[in-house]
Amino acid sequence: MTRSPLLRLVFGTLRRLLYLWVRSETINQSSFTLDLDRSRPVFYVLQNPSLTDLAVVDTECSKAGLPRPVLPVSVGNLMEPAAFFYLTPEPDWLGRQDKRGAPPTLTRLVSALSQNAAENAQIIPVSVFWGQSPDSESSPWKLLFADSWAVTGRLRRLLSIIVLGRKTRVQFSAPIHLRELIDHNKGHERTVRMAQRILRVHFRNLKAAVIGPDISHRRNLVKGLLNQPLVKQAILDEAERENISPEKAKAQALRYGNEIASDYTYTAIRFLEVVLSWFWNKIYDGIKVNHIEGVQKVAQGHEVIYVPCHRSHIDYLLLSYLLFRNGLTPPHVAAGINLNMPVIGSLLRRGGAFFMRRTFKGNPLYTSVFNEYLHTLFTKGFPVEYFVEGGRSRTGRMLQPKTGMLAITLRSFLRSSRMPIVFIPVYIGYERVLEGRTYLGELRGASKKKESIFDIFKVVGALKQRFGQVAVNFGEPIKLAQFLDSEQPDWREQELGPQFKPAWLNETTNRLGKKVAQHLNEAAAINPVNLVALALLSTSRLALDDRAMARVLDLYLALLRKVPYSPHTTLPEGDGRALIDHVKDMDLLSEQSDALGKILYLDEQNAVLMTYYRNNVLHIFALPALLASFFQSASRMSREQILRYIRALYPYLQAELFIRWSLEELDVVTDQWLEAFVEQGLLRFENDVYLRPAPSSRHFVLLTLLSKSIAQTLQRFYMTVSLLLNSGQNSISAEELEDLCTVMAQRLSILHGLNAPEFFDKSLFRHFIQTMLDLDVLKRDEAGKLGYHELLGELAEGAAKRVLPAEIRLSIRQVALHRSEDAADQVAVPAKTD
Repeated sequence: MTRSPLLRLVFGTLRRLLYLWVRSETINQSSFTLDLDRSRPVFYVLQNPSLTDLAVVDTECSKAGLPRPVLPVSVGNLMEPAAFFYLTPEPDWLGRQDKRGAPPTLTRLVSALSQNAAENAQIIPVSVFWGQSPDSESSPWKLLFADSWAVTGRLRRLLSIIVLGRKTRVQFSAPIHLRELIDHNKGHERTVRMAQRILRVHFRNLKAAVIGPDISHRRNLVKGLLNQPLVKQAILDEAERENISPEKAKAQALRYGNEIASDYTYTAIRFLEVVLSWFWNKIYDGIKVNHIEGVQKVAQGHEVIYVPCHRSHIDYLLLSYLLFRNGLTPPHVAAGINLNMPVIGSLLRRGGAFFMRRTFKGNPLYTSVFNEYLHTLFTKGFPVEYFVEGGRSRTGRMLQPKTGMLAITLRSFLRSSRMPIVFIPVYIGYERVLEGRTYLGELRGASKKKESIFDIFKVVGALKQRFGQVAVNFGEPIKLAQFLDSEQPDWREQELGPQFKPAWLNETTNRLGKKVAQHLNEAAAINPVNLVALALLSTSRLALDDRAMARVLDLYLALLRKVPYSPHTTLPEGDGRALIDHVKDMDLLSEQSDALGKILYLDEQNAVLMTYYRNNVLHIFALPALLASFFQSASRMSREQILRYIRALYPYLQAELFIRWSLEELDVVTDQWLEAFVEQGLLRFENDVYLRPAPSSRHFVLLTLLSKSIAQTLQRFYMTVSLLLNSGQNSISAEELEDLCTVMAQRLSILHGLNAPEFFDKSLFRHFIQTMLDLDVLKRDEAGKLGYHELLGELAEGAAKRVLPAEIRLSIRQVALHRSEDAADQVAVPAKTD
């Protein structure tokens, strides 16, 4: 571009003609938030010569208020006719192109800055994507039109503009300060080459992050799996084991590969984007995305594995949609084979889903093919998504991680660590889940229904309801190499064997699963429904005066702002009154008026459903609720007493709820919460002792409500220990204790009117028992019976007196005693004989 008025007129005309059809947008917010020094000159660099790309960049710069690339700019005594250049030099009149040469503008800039130490120039790499998809050779149509790794000719670019011009996306990257490179004092030529190399690497990594790596045809990919050494050996083993020919075993492996592999196509991605855009706008009031900037940064140069929480069937659709809309490649998503239904399964497969069976047990050939397929995706750098919880959470809690996929990932990385792997936790917070009514039935004891294609009509029927907002929070990334360095510092030098299964694999995978779960909980999106559920379910009648409710919600918000759970946790906007109005508008909260004002309450159906939303954030309130529990039975406690009981009970809460703080951090965090309690009037601090408010005061009511949110968890702990103690040393197995606890919890829920189905969730008892085994509080004898520490009863009773009311402890002991007597009677009565 020159300062010639004629050429500028021609370029302006071309740009206006182009935008009669083309529509462009930036695919991140960096164009508006670039850390630019406006007093310094700005240059834009595009990877390849393209007048249409330049026109699009010029338009987006004008929209964003950035300096335009086609206008002249001065650097010291150097005057450049335009503020852009191409990394690959433009061809001459005969179409010849010297790719080894340096861009003349870059060469002149380095010379000018070398002669004037006070000057600087900012170079912004810019990429233009006509459409957005991975380069799959299965679609000739896509090879013609969509952006890919192939060299783009004029005809192909023209067709791209015609077919994909309505979906043009521009990526502005962080500026490179040329002065920093020159200050290395490498000389003119080496500085120019260093700048070129940095820009080449940047464009290559960015292209892989946005349109995906260069992958081959699905059919060739699946056939290629069968030629890998581990799969070839598995085929031979299968032939020998099943007494069939190797050809038949190979054909079976091929069928497995076709059953598993996705068939990623751009057409399906664009179709899903259009449909889902309508769907989200129709059903939700908005989708809030937080902390995605960190993902956009780490995606370049890493194999990204998204590990979202699993609350709804639409989780993976929502995540893929948001990634695509924000300029990141939609991942290949692990889906259960139950979703491979007619029509739906085919669409999901083309949208990136690959299917896996619920169990691999007893099928080593399938296992080998599946592992090799994932290894291929990982090593090619294609993003992958799977749910560490395995299935959807029906209770709203974070489920115990299923470590199968994590173990496959670890083994793949040990086999080849050339492509660094990073896990991205993604918390998806719904104010109302689509499957809410289904979960309601399952929470009440109904069996899980098998998925059906006709379920889609249920979704259509749900469109009449209001579902509020959805928040998608991206958590702190976990770099696998760094994690392994902390767990197994010498993992790179170890001999791992042909199967890449070191002795420490299972234990390390379990710790990785817990770390992922903790990072997911750190990224929690707290919404109005969560807080209203937490408040009302803590009352005995599931009701509160509307002014009292507003005070409770304001207190929760104030506490969370004073002691943030995590930098990645988000809070709702507005005060307590605004939160109440929002939940009422969603028909989740009932209201009754009398002469004294309004009473807000939960009807029977919503009361059960709201336990789901309370459980979403229970991990955030567990520690302050435990502190509040101490002052239900004690009017005063010293810091040392508080810390002693906190340290005793916290490990069990942390294990069940995946709370982020380590034992080493616990004292500091407890002090922060105590300070917040004092600031809010929930406690007083006098003469080195913490004092509770007067029992008749408003602040004591608030303190009591806060304590109730964790009460049922503490009751389950006490119940388990009581049953174990009544059974005696080495007289009951973990499985038998688990069953007893479940039956006893169901009885107590009826006796005390507990409207929380997870109170008798067998998996929670199983995990608590396992935690006591892990902490060496319990031990198994040779027969599998449980023995316990001789001081367990004394310690448990002492802690229970601090956190549970006397009537609850008495009721639990009575039911436990009667259950033990019933068991003894059953043993004493001789069996009938025929």
